[in-house]
Amino acid sequence: MTPAPSSTPAHSEELRAAARHFGRRRFLTTAGAAAALAFATQLPAAGTAAAAELDARRITEEPFTLGVASGDPPPDSVRGDPQPGSVLLWTRLAPRPFEPGGGLPAERVSVHWELAHDERFTRTVRRGRATAHPEFSHTVHVEVEHLEPGRDFFYRFRAGDWVSPVGRTRTAPAPWARPAGLRLGAVSCQAYHDGYFTAYRHLADEDLDVVFHLGDYLYEYAVNATGGARAYTDRTLPAVFNRETVTLEDYRLRYGLYKSDPDLRAAHAAHPFVVTWDDHETENNYAGGIPENSVPPEEFLLRRAAAYRAYWEHQPLRRPQPPEGPDMRLYRRLSFGRLAQFDILDTRQYRSDQAYGDGWQVPGPLSEDPARTMTGAAQERWLLDGWRASDARWNVLPQQVVFAERRDRPTADFKLSMDSWDGYPASRARILAGAESAGVENLMVLTGDVHVSYGLDIKADFRDPGSRTLGTEIVATSIASGKDGADRPSNYDRLTQANPHLRFFHGRRGYVTVTLGEESARADFRAVPYVTTPGAPVATAASLVTEAGRPGLTPA
Repeated sequence: MTPAPSSTPAHSEELRAAARHFGRRRFLTTAGAAAALAFATQLPAAGTAAAAELDARRITEEPFTLGVASGDPPPDSVRGDPQPGSVLLWTRLAPRPFEPGGGLPAERVSVHWELAHDERFTRTVRRGRATAHPEFSHTVHVEVEHLEPGRDFFYRFRAGDWVSPVGRTRTAPAPWARPAGLRLGAVSCQAYHDGYFTAYRHLADEDLDVVFHLGDYLYEYAVNATGGARAYTDRTLPAVFNRETVTLEDYRLRYGLYKSDPDLRAAHAAHPFVVTWDDHETENNYAGGIPENSVPPEEFLLRRAAAYRAYWEHQPLRRPQPPEGPDMRLYRRLSFGRLAQFDILDTRQYRSDQAYGDGWQVPGPLSEDPARTMTGAAQERWLLDGWRASDARWNVLPQQVVFAERRDRPTADFKLSMDSWDGYPASRARILAGAESAGVENLMVLTGDVHVSYGLDIKADFRDPGSRTLGTEIVATSIASGKDGADRPSNYDRLTQANPHLRFFHGRRGYVTVTLGEESARADFRAVPYVTTPGAPVATAASLVTEAGRPGLTPA
């Protein structure tokens, strides 16, 4: 990992003052303090008339350089109670996204938006106006409600004479509907410096209802002038990227770099995204309020606040939910009729610290302590209560790190990853017991993080291959992280021998699509042969199915 700058990071004085208000003791005892700090400072004035306004006609350069995006059908809908269709639309005005401020003055800008049934906008459904505030990096989040459920819409933005690219989105089916099928994409881990986002170009061409991003949307590590493994010869990236992200401006600039990628922009324009973070959006392997490296807690509080703020600004997320204590609640529940319920987890903000100093370790009393948690108590209760109320055919758990047990070798001295659920086995056991108690028959976990594709059976007892299968886990490989990869990684034989519940293992970059139906679910693992040069083709590395009511993965 690139070390953090040795000098004191240039956090704003307002952010530092707010951090002093929280204080060291409060930070150490409240995992969500950084989230509260992120959304309690540098906010627009209560009355927009108090801020100066920039006439959008004075913008002389293309402002929609980072494209458009949509996401998040309405969360926590009540089954049986008619809920209108809803969607979140996003864009950012940034004529020069590689510069602080995005090339705009610190003035608010009026942005018009339009939603239609067709991409030529001859049948407009809704239109309106939003304000791009400089305090939010001139990002725009528009919640459009009372739409027809379960159908496609097209959208665009306008600022002055500039018109954005057109995006396609889709509302979720009505809560009481029984759709015949649902096709989703799952993606994760897109280190810009490790290669091109070619997989996103292919994902944009897929016929999907929704895409789940499972974390590591950006990396905090430095990106050099040639874009790392991209080895640019036609451009030179500015020096602002050749350092680790620490401050709010650092993170905003890094999102500008990532979202300038044309393949990522194409995927966002083609499909609605449902996003959740993992560690690299802030810092590698942080746990709750505990940083990876030995820095003062107050400094990590400031860094995490900056990272959380920039994440919300640059994603198609609804307005931050009212804090419960000081927590920003990213975990949420989305329903697609009675076919599927998605419980999107946050396994970073509330977790216990990794046992035994993190990494791959021999499990023992510290990692197996029943008090340890991956989710925090409140999120765990929310999940289990939601399962008890669910009448969905499939209960899907999009989250970050590998859920099933994963031994590193087929011998008695095996080690487990302390950053994954293997480092929190009591927490995993409570989740599985809660699923059984709630009568969840078709549990599917969607995972990212590890830069490979896995298909895993979730066992009642991983020590006994013959024990009952309680669900399945589909692990999406990375978009670029890990560079080109290999069909059979160097640890292929050891992992497949050590883990008989591991049904598929592949080490190239790509994504996974999952088709959910009443009778079965099918996962297609899509892979590209290289990412260190652009233009790779895509192919299906494998297809696995699991039958409803009979969990367990088999070849399609």
